[in-house]
Amino acid sequence: MRKSIIFLLSIIYFCTPIIHKAYANEVSTFNIQSEAAILVDSETGAVLYEKNADQRMYPASLTKIATAIYAIENGDLDDLVTVSEDATTTGGTSVFLEEGEQVPLKKLIQGMLINSGNDAATAIAEHLDGSMEKYEKHLNQYLLKKVKVNDTHFTNPHGLFEQNHYTTAGDLAKITNYALKNEMFRKTFGTKELEWKGKSWDTTLITHHLMLKGEIPYDSVTGGKTGYVPESKFTLATTAKQDGMELTAIVLRGTTDKEVYNDTEKLLDYGFDQFKHSYISHSDVFESENKTFTTGLNDVMVTIPKTPVQKTLTPDGQLQFTNDQGELIQSVILVEKQKKQSHPKSVVQNENKTMGYYGKYATLILILAALMISVRKFKKRKRVKAT
Repeated sequence: MRKSIIFLLSIIYFCTPIIHKAYANEVSTFNIQSEAAILVDSETGAVLYEKNADQRMYPASLTKIATAIYAIENGDLDDLVTVSEDATTTGGTSVFLEEGEQVPLKKLIQGMLINSGNDAATAIAEHLDGSMEKYEKHLNQYLLKKVKVNDTHFTNPHGLFEQNHYTTAGDLAKITNYALKNEMFRKTFGTKELEWKGKSWDTTLITHHLMLKGEIPYDSVTGGKTGYVPESKFTLATTAKQDGMELTAIVLRGTTDKEVYNDTEKLLDYGFDQFKHSYISHSDVFESENKTFTTGLNDVMVTIPKTPVQKTLTPDGQLQFTNDQGELIQSVILVEKQKKQSHPKSVVQNENKTMGYYGKYATLILILAALMISVRKFKKRKRVKAT
């Protein structure tokens, strides 16, 4: 997150170089059973709760969130993908692809996210990069440079266990929130059912996410992805929206299916009950030590507790929000308003004017001098002729 702040501060302030940084506190009012979890505002990136969010974990099929957005941004959704034998023999859940079958890339992404098809994930990776080795290299470069995650390394597109295939709850939240900015991803991530007509499988795909499809009622859920392999145990990614605020919950390494859903409900309830959106107007001016700060040209949305908060401006332009216990909840990097610089244009202009003023007289003097020389030469020639 600090790297993101440094990067954004380097952008000219007229483009609103601003980032939100939130500091999550462990919440004593409820207990998260899963080994790692994080709750993040999907839009502002504010971290509202975290537990072992920076600890490396095996993500299982939550890997497919990264595969999906990588494919959407780097492939042509209308491409026909020819399914290989390797894809058809990928273990785990599938959409029952057949070798040689040609499937649009968009349809494979849908089958991968909705039905968690490992065969579809393999077909996508092979189509995009030609081999798993190249896919691994390019995907991780993409996640590092484009999505800005620093503690993730994926060795395959589906999440089946490999020793060097890992991420963190914090990184998965960043990947999910990045992907949610893409409309095709968002729509697929929130799809409950989809008609599937394959070469060997005609069916209706139904999301595996119990909250999304309504088996565990939670009306505000907007999207989700499940995951499980024995090494990772149960993993769950969920988005939900209430009153214009959307939250992303990532839960990793739950011991049971029920546990990750219970933890997710607790996280979402906490976020919606305790936090709200607020805005800092672009016209607001903040002063500290004879410096003036603003948000730039745009209003800025922040996520703050519903309980009273205090705002403090540091000398370097961080607007900090603290709760009634004095705990730092979120900070916003403001932009110093530059004072107008006086330029020595008037001096240059005066010099030019002075040169112009004297230049006119200098030209006249030169003309008169030339005339005098001509007259003298003429008189001298007349005297010579007279002698």
